[in-house]
Amino acid sequence: MHIKLHRSRDNKVIAGVLGGIAQEYDWNANVLRVIWVLLTLSPFPGLIVYLILWLLMAED
Repeated sequence: MHIKLHRSRDNKVIAGVLGGIAQEYDWNANVLRVIWVLLTLSPFPGLIVYLILWLLMAED
């Protein structure tokens, strides 16, 4: 399975997943990271989703 999103090489903290999503949709990556942290701390499985996206997204 391949998705059109790509991990960012320049805008990354861990693997570039959130930076790549932010670049694709022209969002602020830092805001997206804060939202991800809040979702990860909630019952939503944010860490699992991040790891799945890391596997599915190709590097830029």
